[in-house]
Amino acid sequence: MKENNYSEQLQKQHYDTIASQYASHYGDIWSQNYRSKFINEPMLENINLSGAKTIDALCGSGETTDYLLKKGAQVTGIDISQVEMNHYQKRYPHCIGRCTSILSTGLESNFYDCVVVVGGLHHLYPNVIPAINEIYRILKVGGSFCFMEPHKGSLPDQIRQLWYKVDRLFAENEVAIDLTGIKKEFSSKFKFIKEEYKGNIAYLLVLNSLIFRLPLQAKPIYSPFLIDIESMIEKWQGKRFSCFVVCQWMKV
Repeated sequence: MKENNYSEQLQKQHYDTIASQYASHYGDIWSQNYRSKFINEPMLENINLSGAKTIDALCGSGETTDYLLKKGAQVTGIDISQVEMNHYQKRYPHCIGRCTSILSTGLESNFYDCVVVVGGLHHLYPNVIPAINEIYRILKVGGSFCFMEPHKGSLPDQIRQLWYKVDRLFAENEVAIDLTGIKKEFSSKFKFIKEEYKGNIAYLLVLNSLIFRLPLQAKPIYSPFLIDIESMIEKWQGKRFSCFVVCQWMKV
């Protein structure tokens, strides 16, 4: 439990510090356009969210919630950072917001239709498995667990590991997920519906403009071009050269 508390406290302190910067860069219109095209749409493909009880887990200030609401979902956001949750509740006063741990949410078992995590699991090391166990617990049978994460073993991950060590915008326990190992752990609990490898130039410079310290004013100039380039490149890049994986699982 102490290890769990330590890893979560690292992330809580980290996001309490960078919350305003994060919301500005990851919530602007170009980042949202990127998320919709390359993350949300493939991640939630063929899932009917109309009226679905949905958790936006590790939600930050709600960069995924907007998409879920447009699809008709009933959204509850959860995050360990009170600063992020305060931003979330201001943006989405009609949604439920809970400042709580993904390792022990206090939410009802077998109740939710969908749990979505966008870029949150890799902040939980070494507690990814306990987090997914909690997600499994609160999902209904037949419910969907949909997530996007940087994945272990790719060329971008090797570069990322070096960057993590020197950049203050990363906490010390951020580690790309070992998807192969996670799937072995949960092979009897989930049916694996979708696994797509994505992310190249626009992922780096549009979605992650904060990491590269790019000014928000410049994003309207370069983003349309880079998003078009990413669409062409991703057809050929494969797992090894992709920045992240998009998955859709179903609780069995």
